[in-house]
Amino acid sequence: MVEKICCSVKMENMEFSKTKKILPISDYHIHTYLCGHADGTPEEYVKQAIKRGLKEIGFSDHAPFLSHEDPSVTMSLKQFPDYFKLVDALKRKYKKQIVIKTGIEADFMVGYEKKTEELLSRYKFDYIIGSVHFINEWAFDDPKERPKWQGQDINGIYGTYHKLLRKAAGSKMFDIMAHVDLLKKFGDRPTEDLSKEVQKTARVFKKCGVAVEINSSGLRKPVKEIYPSLHDLKIYCQEGVPIVFGSDSHEPNQVAMDFDKAIQWAKMAGYKRYITLRSRKVERVIKI
Repeated sequence: MVEKICCSVKMENMEFSKTKKILPISDYHIHTYLCGHADGTPEEYVKQAIKRGLKEIGFSDHAPFLSHEDPSVTMSLKQFPDYFKLVDALKRKYKKQIVIKTGIEADFMVGYEKKTEELLSRYKFDYIIGSVHFINEWAFDDPKERPKWQGQDINGIYGTYHKLLRKAAGSKMFDIMAHVDLLKKFGDRPTEDLSKEVQKTARVFKKCGVAVEINSSGLRKPVKEIYPSLHDLKIYCQEGVPIVFGSDSHEPNQVAMDFDKAIQWAKMAGYKRYITLRSRKVERVIKI
């Protein structure tokens, strides 16, 4: 078990400082063309990571859906073995320049837990990222599904989403939970204080040994805010949930993008350390 890696802070100023940039050493959320909605070659992502001074990266492309096929969102089952060959080739080529780890991002879907676990068990990963993109069959972060937000009980949606996050962590399939307030992508915010709901989620994460990802891609979305919010991240910190960093890159130039802001976000929430992973175990605990 990792030691409690954060403490509470009194800082409320949300302005980012202009002091010397100190970046995380790792970016654990990088996609490839196999998902059908990412540009560039995997090698270009590696070169960008080296250029930005990262010590390690992890590819974590979208695992195949087991409910249906959608080549615009995930790789297919037939492509899955190709993904590992691709990452392994890059590991060998760049082993003297950067550490490359093998991860995957898998959707948590109720009713498909056993099939998902069976699929993921076929391969060796350094980490598995769990994500929730669906409430029932509603892909709530898909721009094409935007009209379904009309007339919804926003607070109820957030409550359902957090229940799914807790179920995902409780499945023990995942090491990291991604963009844990993805519902805000288009600016939809709860109108009630859901601190207790977030606290329940944080306690389940801590109990199940999963980390929270600080995902800088929110700054590139309509909400213009890192995932998770500072309010929520403080709760995860207070409950002792470890963190990792991810850019959610779908283009090579997005690798480690806004990581200077992401690490300040972590510090403002009270975090003093973050972790790296290997073979699905904590490898290092690094001071911020």
